[in-house]
Amino acid sequence: MKEKQKVIVIIGPTGVGKTNLSIEIAKRLNGEIISGDSMQIYKGMDIGTAKIRVNEMRGIPHHLIDIKDPDESFSAAEFQMLARECITDISSRGKTAIVAGGTGLYIQSLLYDYQFSEQPSDPGYRRQMEKTAEEKGSDYVHSLLRECDPESASRIHPNNERRVIRALEIFYSSGKTMTEQLKHQKREEHFHSAIIGLTMDRETLYYRINHRVDSMMEEGLLEEVTRLYESGLTSGQAVQAIGYKEIYQYLKGGMTLEEAVEQLKQNSRRYAKRQLTWFRNKMDVEWFDMTPPADPQQKLDEIFTYIAGKLHL
Repeated sequence: MKEKQKVIVIIGPTGVGKTNLSIEIAKRLNGEIISGDSMQIYKGMDIGTAKIRVNEMRGIPHHLIDIKDPDESFSAAEFQMLARECITDISSRGKTAIVAGGTGLYIQSLLYDYQFSEQPSDPGYRRQMEKTAEEKGSDYVHSLLRECDPESASRIHPNNERRVIRALEIFYSSGKTMTEQLKHQKREEHFHSAIIGLTMDRETLYYRINHRVDSMMEEGLLEEVTRLYESGLTSGQAVQAIGYKEIYQYLKGGMTLEEAVEQLKQNSRRYAKRQLTWFRNKMDVEWFDMTPPADPQQKLDEIFTYIAGKLHL
């Protein structure tokens, strides 16, 4: 039997410190980092996605960043394929693959043998729902999903029209919800993985998220989103991202800039809460509390001890 490739996965809510930890692990274990974030794949969307800068990478190669134009779509199935190719390549060169990110379904699809090709489809129904979303709005389409598949509706944000419609399409085509489909997928692990979860006292985490949004505005988030808006991109997956959809509302005249920033903070906090709930319920995670005044070096040592034991390094 072929030995499974080893992979280290770092998960946790937005703003908890996954990027810094991934760099530290890569430095110590001769690693390369794969982004597990569904929005850092887009070129030109740097500030709003908290994308790592070249000078912050400390010479560590990063993968699956800046691989798509903002008008292109991206799916968990595509991520699964590309990330697995990266892990095979990194492992073949004798290096350690480290996946860092917070998009739950992407990470889950990578680690377990999800067969996306088995999911039913109905292009005609999909087009019909896209038209309905255009005419009645994303909240209305999301309410349809909430009626037939409450669990998927709680997991998928109303603004993520593409995924909402996909979940409805699966139910329409098969009579089974996306939730049921996922539950019947094999839970066989594709890799020999060590999954590290970072958590933090909620009050501290929310303070960090609010502060990060303020920093993003100072760094030029408004200008970044304005460029995207003025390029003519008014819909699609990229502009549904937190940090972009709120500023779009301001640019369209739907709210003041102050209101947009406040909504961005609120949506970011809610997203962090959903991320934690997802990972706690769906995956076998070893959690590490990073709440200050935790000693960073001591936490690093604890994490490395766990990795070494789990992966027999």
